Amino acid sequence: MTVNVHRAKTHFSRLAAQAATGEEVLIARGRRPVARLAVAGQEPKNRVPGIDKGKIWMAPDFDTLPDDILDLFYK
Repeated sequence: MTVNVHRAKTHFSRLAAQAATGEEVLIARGRRPVARLAVAGQEPKNRVPGIDKGKIWMAPDFDTLPDDILDLFYK
C-alpha cells in the first residue's frame, strides 16, 4: 500500500496497525516513495529463485518487432 505524506500524518495510527499485521506501507511525496512503515525488527523474507517456474509462458517471438517499428528506436 502506498500513501502520501499528508494521509500518513492524518491516519498514522491506522497505518501503524496495518504494518503491525505484516502489511508494508510506503509513504510517498508526490509519486516518489520516501519511507517505509513495517514491523520493527522483522527481516524481509528471503526470495526463492524459481518459485514460479512452469507457471509463466512467453511466446517464442515475444520480443520480435516489425522492422518499421524497430527502425524508430535507431533514428
